[in-house]
Amino acid sequence: MRVDLLGPFEVRNEAGSVVEVPGARLRALLAALALEPGRIVTRSRLVDWIWGERPPADEVNAVQALVSRLRRVLPDGVVEADSGGYRLAVAPDAVDAARFELLVAQARSAEPAQRAELLRSALALWRGPALADVALSGSETFDAAVTRLGELRLAALGDRIEADLRLGHGADLVTELTGLVAAHPLREGFVAALMRAFAEAGRGAEALTLYQRTRERLAEELGVDPSAELTALHTAVLRGEAGGERRSTNLRAELTSFVGKDDEVAEVAALAARHRLVTLTGMGGAGKTRLATETARTLLPGLPDGVWLVELAPLRPGGDLAQAALTAIGLREQALLGGVRAGEPVERLVAALRDREILLVLDNCEHVIEAAAAFADRLLGECRRLRILATSREPLGITGEVLWQVEPLASEAALRLLRDRAALVRQDVGADESAVAAMARICRAVDGMPLAIELAAARLRTMSVEQLARRLDDRFRLLTGGSRTALPHHRTLRAVVDWSWDLLSDDERGVLRRLSVFAGGASLEAAVRVCGEEDLLTALVEKSLVLADGGDAPRYRMLGVIAEYAADRLAEAGETEAARLAHLAYFTELAETADPHLRSAGQLGWLATLDAEHDNVSAALRGAIADGRAEEAMRLAAAAGWYWYLGGHRAEGAELSVAAASLPGEVSDEVRALAYTIVTVFVTSGLGGDHFQAEKWILEAHRLAVRGGYRHPMLGFIEPLERMLREPGGFLSAFDPLMLDDDPWVRAQARLSRARLRLTVGGDETGVDTDGELALAGFREVGDRWGVSSALAFVADRLAMRGAFERACAHYEEAITALTEVGAIEDVVGLRARQAQLYWLLGDEERSAAAMAEAQRRAGGIAWPNVLAELAVAKGQLARWRGDSEEALRQLDAAGALLEDDPTGWVRALAMDMRGGLAADLGEARRHRAEAFRVAVTSGYPPMIATVLIGIAELALRQGEPAQAARLLGAAEAVRGTPDHSLPDVARISAETRDRLGEQAFTEAVREGGRRDWRELAQVTLAS
Repeated sequence: MRVDLLGPFEVRNEAGSVVEVPGARLRALLAALALEPGRIVTRSRLVDWIWGERPPADEVNAVQALVSRLRRVLPDGVVEADSGGYRLAVAPDAVDAARFELLVAQARSAEPAQRAELLRSALALWRGPALADVALSGSETFDAAVTRLGELRLAALGDRIEADLRLGHGADLVTELTGLVAAHPLREGFVAALMRAFAEAGRGAEALTLYQRTRERLAEELGVDPSAELTALHTAVLRGEAGGERRSTNLRAELTSFVGKDDEVAEVAALAARHRLVTLTGMGGAGKTRLATETARTLLPGLPDGVWLVELAPLRPGGDLAQAALTAIGLREQALLGGVRAGEPVERLVAALRDREILLVLDNCEHVIEAAAAFADRLLGECRRLRILATSREPLGITGEVLWQVEPLASEAALRLLRDRAALVRQDVGADESAVAAMARICRAVDGMPLAIELAAARLRTMSVEQLARRLDDRFRLLTGGSRTALPHHRTLRAVVDWSWDLLSDDERGVLRRLSVFAGGASLEAAVRVCGEEDLLTALVEKSLVLADGGDAPRYRMLGVIAEYAADRLAEAGETEAARLAHLAYFTELAETADPHLRSAGQLGWLATLDAEHDNVSAALRGAIADGRAEEAMRLAAAAGWYWYLGGHRAEGAELSVAAASLPGEVSDEVRALAYTIVTVFVTSGLGGDHFQAEKWILEAHRLAVRGGYRHPMLGFIEPLERMLREPGGFLSAFDPLMLDDDPWVRAQARLSRARLRLTVGGDETGVDTDGELALAGFREVGDRWGVSSALAFVADRLAMRGAFERACAHYEEAITALTEVGAIEDVVGLRARQAQLYWLLGDEERSAAAMAEAQRRAGGIAWPNVLAELAVAKGQLARWRGDSEEALRQLDAAGALLEDDPTGWVRALAMDMRGGLAADLGEARRHRAEAFRVAVTSGYPPMIATVLIGIAELALRQGEPAQAARLLGAAEAVRGTPDHSLPDVARISAETRDRLGEQAFTEAVREGGRRDWRELAQVTLAS
């Protein structure tokens, strides 16, 4: 049910139909209850309301009778009796008078624009005088309620007019206010409002006339003078300090859309609402001004006295900021917002703004930063309702300032901006994949700087997107086509940076120049060592030319545009070589300091340090190589080599270490020996790495190490490698001195290396398990996670060969955990792939699939071809075991493509062997097996030779030669030195051969094969 009291009395039911309420007293009863919806109205108050000074003799029965009649008219249950009174059971918003008061209350705490709308909605509920057709005589209570509602209406009307006046709509209110003043000539609020409206409409004389007429009427009818407020307004009109055209802002309408920082507008607006000084900082061209003006535009409706942009860029140092602000607001020689006429500009500005709720946008403060700081501090101190939004390349640096760093656009937003601006200059920019990719390259080349993107878009008037993308390596020459109406320092990319450069001191310029030699940022220590004082670096950060990322240990970096500019300035100053040498010296020292810790419990912390400096180490070494600095290049390569190997950078490490070690020139023996040793590590790494490929590096490193007698943990392992080349059958004793070394890491590594080589080169199992366990214990003692993982993997391999697949997988899992901590993801890939094979052999296909999926995921970020090829081969092998020949061949093709430049490696041998097993044609199978055998023999890697011999045994079986197949199985076991139960082909071939020969003949043939020359056995079968 709905009850309307603000005008003709009207009641409607839930369906919207009018409910007739007959009789003045019955309507009065309902009105009394409706004015208190949902609340109890006592019988005594109802009696006073309805009967006034003439209550009935039996008040209780009289009220009950009226209530009974009302209940028959209204819906059931609407009128309730309770606690000596009655209640109208409806929600407050079911009564228009209650809705009116609620809206008025909400308006009191709202901003002017919302306040005006709320009050307009409240006043729209009135359809005429309140309770117009509820005629009661002699009831003071009823009369008081009607009077109260009328007063509330007039008060709300006055508040709405005040809100409209604050919003600058005075000229539009003249007609309405003229009528209100005629109806209420002694209400000074309406008179004052009409005077202000007249003044704003430029009708000051009529405002003065109205005041005079009101003053006379007040004296004549009430015997009083106008209020102080009305008198002050009269004075302001006389002085010309009220009225005239009152703008609320000088912000220009933008000609282009705002792209990429919409969320920031809301965040900066929220800051400006909470704090009186917000400064947007950032490098030139980052979009500070546009962000500030867009934010100011959103704040405008809530600021009665407007938003004003004060452009400081045209000011020269020493210019008058106050006069610039007066000019921007329009207060040149007069104080339109109230204040004084004479005095200094800053005095007039303070007087004009002292009591106003206003926002000033101080744009481009950086070149007058000291004056801007003092100016803002003075204004904010004396004008308590003033807010300032400043833009500057460095903070103002005063108490209470809140900073917002304006960053370049993220890639997606930058691309949107370029596409938007490109569409303004040409219609055929293109939206296909190649055009979008070219635009993305453009955005990256200019670091997502909005101004640079605008300049790039302007260039599309005369060239295609692809042409522009190709030419941006010379971005300072190319990006010169800015708007003719832009500020001079915004018309070209170089001008943007020149503006900041010119504001720097000579010392600051020197630091910025030298900082350009860094790649990937710099730690504080590195920046200070190479560039200069910490205070100067901090100053450059504050001036938005250098970015500081991170918390407790920040890294300092420059955007590409600034770095290129600084590098150009470095070359102009003739300082490039000196800066690069200082950079090289620092990172060589850092790598040398870190190197021993990479073989200890502290390796994780030092790996993290070197990871942070990875780009700098690489850049320093590439520069030394390019300059032909042999000593410096080899020294850094030697120091960084173990980091590259452990940290997942093996492809890069191999490339750089070989390049450095190949440089001609004078180099100390120790440095050259260690550099050659690092090359050997990379050349021989990977499953089945061939030590003989590193022969020249090993021999030369050994010669230098012996001659110099130098001791580095890595150099100790050159002796066994050299002996292996010289005495393939007796080199293992070369590890004996290393077992007694003072360095526990050397002892552990020596045991692990001896165990591996005893198996793989000598085919001898003697003591290998003991060596493996002792190596594991030694690595655990020193805390080298990589060493622990290597030893665990070796022990797991031994367990897998014996058929203990579940225990092997557990060891692999522990090894993977250690490798993951270190970051040696290349090794993780191989171990996961091996797990996948062993789980399959256990019959657990779910865990097998999960392990292989994880291996593939880890391989996603690896560039080391050996690792990717190993993974492809492992996947192919697993597919072959499952009987999926097609998938196996696909994986073999992928492995071959990865190492097409290495036709002699173990991957090719294994691939050819697998192809031989997959080939349906016997002749094709024989050709593949022959090629596998040739490559395996060339590699000299016994496990690979044993695997190929097993494949040739299968070929013999297919050729109808079971006895030869058994002999080849025996030869394979002899070459390997031990049976390998993790190769299902052996069990399959053995079972079929045994069936054909019988147990005794099979056993004798196997024994014979172990004694025979395996080369001869293989060649006989391949020649069949």
